[in-house]
Amino acid sequence: MSHHDDHEGHSPGMFRDRFWVSLVLTLPVVFWSGHIQELLGYEAPEFPGSRWIPPVLGTVVFFYGGLVFLKGAWGELKDRLPGMMTLISLAIMVAFVFSWVVELDLLEAEPLWWELATLVAVMLLGHWIEMRSISRAQGALGELAKLLPDKATRITDSGEEEVRVDELRDGDLVLVRPGEGFPADGVVRKGSGTVDESAITGESRPVRKEEGNEVVAGTLNGDSSLRVEVTGTGDDTKLSGIMRLVSDAQESRSRAQHLADRAARLLTVVALASAVLTVVGWQLAGAELDFSVIRTVTVLVIACPHALGLAVPLVVAISTTKGAQAGLLVRDRRGLEEARKLDAVIFDKTGTLTLGEHRVVQITVADGVDEDEALRIAAAVESDSEHPIARGIMESARERELEIPSAEGFEALTGKGVRATVDGTEYLMGGPQLVDEAEARIPSPLEESAEEAGDRGQAAIYLIRNGEALAVFAVADAIRDESREAVQALQEEGLEVAMLTGDSEKVARAVAEELGIETVFAQVLPDDKASKVRELQEQGKRVAMVGDGVNDAPALATADIGIAIGAGTDVAVEAGHIVLVQSDPRDIPRILTLSAATYKKMLQNLWWAAGYNIVAIPLAAGVLAGWGILLSPAVGAVLMSASTVIVALNAQLLRRVEL
Repeated sequence: MSHHDDHEGHSPGMFRDRFWVSLVLTLPVVFWSGHIQELLGYEAPEFPGSRWIPPVLGTVVFFYGGLVFLKGAWGELKDRLPGMMTLISLAIMVAFVFSWVVELDLLEAEPLWWELATLVAVMLLGHWIEMRSISRAQGALGELAKLLPDKATRITDSGEEEVRVDELRDGDLVLVRPGEGFPADGVVRKGSGTVDESAITGESRPVRKEEGNEVVAGTLNGDSSLRVEVTGTGDDTKLSGIMRLVSDAQESRSRAQHLADRAARLLTVVALASAVLTVVGWQLAGAELDFSVIRTVTVLVIACPHALGLAVPLVVAISTTKGAQAGLLVRDRRGLEEARKLDAVIFDKTGTLTLGEHRVVQITVADGVDEDEALRIAAAVESDSEHPIARGIMESARERELEIPSAEGFEALTGKGVRATVDGTEYLMGGPQLVDEAEARIPSPLEESAEEAGDRGQAAIYLIRNGEALAVFAVADAIRDESREAVQALQEEGLEVAMLTGDSEKVARAVAEELGIETVFAQVLPDDKASKVRELQEQGKRVAMVGDGVNDAPALATADIGIAIGAGTDVAVEAGHIVLVQSDPRDIPRILTLSAATYKKMLQNLWWAAGYNIVAIPLAAGVLAGWGILLSPAVGAVLMSASTVIVALNAQLLRRVEL
């Protein structure tokens, strides 16, 4: 079996229509069947030609409803991979040919028209249920595609014009009104407001967008009009990247899927062998030919590996969709499948455990100075500086929602700091060199705090007024608030957490200590990161590497599972098995939960599909005939379809797992 290649070109609607037509034709076949009349004790009305109702309508059902199975079998045989379609086709062809042989008085027996018709109808129903389930599981792709609007308002020198989205080009300026979807990736050039990015990131809270901020195609504008410069259209948008990742995940092959495929092929061989043994055995036992044929047909029907073929792909389709809805994009199913076996998780520090941007991580103030007031003034002094530390101080003030006053007379003191006047008072901002040059007095608490910051590898920046230090700011690459929870959750699961960074040992140890991480690899060049992953693997550990997917690509590829973080800014990450859309390390424990739940459902479905056949095939062959227990082909079809429905329903329960 080849991962539902038998259904290529088919749709739930096609199976639905063929099922209902076949069912309507099957009802009179069953009603005028002599066997059913005898079984239920009634007599069907007779009129000229009434005896031909079962063979004529049965033949129509065979060609109309059964054609899809016959075509599927031909494809399987051409690929030399006989499977489910081959078994179904054998069953209905045996019943069809046998019934016409009887009708033409070439053999004295009971025709199998009602068994044939009900078998085709029930099999169509089973396939309809399967296709509908898979279609729903893959519906996230369609929902993502629906996020893009059909039209956009482009702003030109002559005014506004409405154009199709596919007419937009990079550099175009578009107007996005309140409540509209963004037609392309872009950068806000005029206006500010909130944007609903939940469809892409899974984050329910609206995100504030200012001039210069990026927006993503498919997200929804809030309550303000925004003018956006287009930076990505069509297949180059982040939305398209997400769709490709989801599609690749649903098409990728897992080890469990290969196991299910091999089991399905084995079952095909077992079913064919059982069918041959059944007809030969009953004939040698002196049974009537029609009895032997019915047993054989029942074996072929009940042994269809449909449930087995559905067991794994439907579970994985649902799990990858559920993951995508939660911001976990599974690029390779094997990554999701293996996550439950992890022993260790290695985090790249910068941009993963930390923001990758400077922030004020500690403020120490002199007596009588308010902490927020000191930060507010410091941000004003640094407002015209382009230095990363200056930007970090300003961003820290904004995150505290402080009102930053304007500054005058800004002057950059090369290599030392800056000078500016705020509210009529001159202030200095800088490090130890500026303090020495200004001969500023440093209170002991501030001096001690600066020394501690230096020990941690952090920059100590003083705020000075009239020769006296008012505050000292420890500035560093800030640890994400989410990182602490993520590390703790993984350690509670029994996993070893390690950190990998190119920074100095001092800086690395300071971050690791704050997060409770014991295993630290510091001063590691990008080319050497993969060797650190192998170092843990050589200890017999299954290792996940978490990085940004660019500099960490070799390590991501070397790890048993590569987890790329930062998909919110670049979803075209090709190095990892799994991509975190929200750039939130707390999503990693959720991967473990999804992996364990997915594997559990796979096993349940595989055991049910295989165990069912172990019991059903002997019953279909008639091993309990001596006790009056015989299964007809129609009952076999019902049991087989019931197995398929059970597998499908069990897979759907995966949707209830809380991540």
